[in-house]
Amino acid sequence: MLISNLEILPNQTIVKHLGLVQGSSVRAKHIGRDIMAGLKNLFGGELKGYTELLQESREEAMQRLQLQAEALGANAIINVRFSTSSIAQGAAEIYVYGTAVIIE
Repeated sequence: MLISNLEILPNQTIVKHLGLVQGSSVRAKHIGRDIMAGLKNLFGGELKGYTELLQESREEAMQRLQLQAEALGANAIINVRFSTSSIAQGAAEIYVYGTAVIIE
């Protein structure tokens, strides 16, 4: 499946729009990651535990996006965008959405 953040696909013809598809993942912080993040805040540097957590969430949300598009019969998703939001203290949602299409 072709997935792109472009609104159109160069050298491709969109033959049918199937509509909006989305995927999301809500993750909570892990106590061990919180302790390490607290130490990093004192000394500076990348919060690798949180970086990994967000990467896992993005991958899971993308898989759900793709599964929804496949269920509609799409072979591409265009205009893909990501959004994040805080759901509760210590929990965040990664939301990804785009337009499912059929290309030639």
